[in-house]
Amino acid sequence: MTLNEVLALLFIGGIAGFINVLSAGGSMLTLPMLMFLGLPPQVANGTNRVAITLQSITAVGSFYRMGHGNLVVSGLLSIPAVLGAVIGAWIATGVPDAVFELVLVMAMVGASVFMLLPQPKLDTRPLTPERLGPAIYLAMFVVGLYGGFIQVGVGVLFIVVLYHMLKVDLPQVNVLKVTIVLLFTSVALLVFAVNGQVRWLVGLTLAAGNVTGAYVAVKVNLSEQGAQWVKYLTLLMVSLILLRLLLY
Repeated sequence: MTLNEVLALLFIGGIAGFINVLSAGGSMLTLPMLMFLGLPPQVANGTNRVAITLQSITAVGSFYRMGHGNLVVSGLLSIPAVLGAVIGAWIATGVPDAVFELVLVMAMVGASVFMLLPQPKLDTRPLTPERLGPAIYLAMFVVGLYGGFIQVGVGVLFIVVLYHMLKVDLPQVNVLKVTIVLLFTSVALLVFAVNGQVRWLVGLTLAAGNVTGAYVAVKVNLSEQGAQWVKYLTLLMVSLILLRLLLY
């Protein structure tokens, strides 16, 4: 890599890490960048998971050190999500690109509608495993299925589902989301690595930027204005995803 390429990866990675932790959609920036550097699409997809995994480790570690984590609930919710992702990835191997685009559009429109609904009445009880019913596990499986099928925007769906079904505030939703994404992406990274579709040096350079952006996003998420940041940034990223689909 040239110096300019390294700087570009660090800069784009920083923005993507901030967006991914606080909302979702940073891969819209990093995937084109990796392909611009000459990586084939499958290799770019695998290499991008290095940065997402490390940014998620940074975010999860920071949240838990500050006492804002819920390891038991996050772990339970991750089980159906990871299972769905494995099945979704298997289904995706034989599906035309047009189907991918249709599913993405439908998911993003649905997510934006739900984000604009009136704020649910928050449940102030501690979030314990007893509050997790069959519906939320099924929802996590479906979101995981989508994430395995097509990665873009999966964080948006996690935010919407967790917010409206668990009825916890958005900063707490984000803490759950990044933990689930960490487990979700680690499995995907392993699959890509086994198939030789990861460029580790490029991925680690991108990850250095992602980690920095993720650290800043953790501070913003836990601020008094964190909930509004999550809501409006999520809506913005949904709009950009839809705009990109319409233009390209």
